[in-house]
Amino acid sequence: MKRIGVFTSGGDAPGMNACIRAVVRTALHYKMEVFGINRGYSGMIRGDMYQMTSRDVSNIMQLGGTILQSARSETFRTPSGRRRAYNQLKKAGIEGLVAIGGDGTFKGASLLGQEFGVPIVGVPGTIDNDLFGSDFTLGYDTAVNTAMTCIDNIKDTANSHNRLFFVEVMGRDAGFIALRSGIASGAEAVLIPEAKTNIDDLIKILARNYKSKKSSSIVVVAEGERTGGAFEIADMVKQKVPHYDMRVTVLGHLQRGGRPSCFDRVLASRLGMEAVKALRDGKKDVMVGQIHTRIEYTPFEKACKHNQTISPVMLDMVRILS
Repeated sequence: MKRIGVFTSGGDAPGMNACIRAVVRTALHYKMEVFGINRGYSGMIRGDMYQMTSRDVSNIMQLGGTILQSARSETFRTPSGRRRAYNQLKKAGIEGLVAIGGDGTFKGASLLGQEFGVPIVGVPGTIDNDLFGSDFTLGYDTAVNTAMTCIDNIKDTANSHNRLFFVEVMGRDAGFIALRSGIASGAEAVLIPEAKTNIDDLIKILARNYKSKKSSSIVVVAEGERTGGAFEIADMVKQKVPHYDMRVTVLGHLQRGGRPSCFDRVLASRLGMEAVKALRDGKKDVMVGQIHTRIEYTPFEKACKHNQTISPVMLDMVRILS
């Protein structure tokens, strides 16, 4: 294989730029040409790509977001859209791809590989950490640390005013960010999609804390919590205990941006390098991940269908340590 392409797709995640850098420099090390594809599958369909040099990826490791930009493409979901993308790859002489993204990215990559035989290796880039086949995904560590810092700051205000804060963090389908940031910041409760929320039990926990004269309470809520988001949960609690002084904070996209942590930079560099090696070794339709410090390859289908599971130990930590 002499010429490969690299692109980012779906939601951006801190560490994507470090991964792009690793892909480019590893490819060049092995005397391969590498093309950057702008704006994911959308740019692939339009042929928006350019040959990258080592200089193109200088001084980008510390940057959040992605220099190749990202987009979601409805056109790529159609067979005709994928054919247009393949024709552009063929025209550019691209023989293999490194796809950096989440489950939507890998589902698209799987279809492209099945229909046209394009070898594709994926790198898990999503702050949600919900892909099977890697202990951690790019951006998760940074997002958790960002959320933790914000919750720490909110706790200062909560302590000053004896308030109950509901803090909503990202996690539409998974509660990993909520759970880890909640434990790290000493939250009284963490509400996630994977565990059923009982409002009466939550009120008992809060009442216990007030009885012990705690000066504040923090409840961390994953945005995908099945009972509702932070505002809905706060309203339910307010109806039952109207005397609580409550506030709601939604952290939102603060968690997606910012400088990647050291952990994310190193993980991104390793997985980017291993993705290029995997293409050279003839691997395709797999996601490269790190499990217990070892590199593992997981078929796209399995990576997308089998989500990571929440550790019951961590759920116990919230209950016991609050």
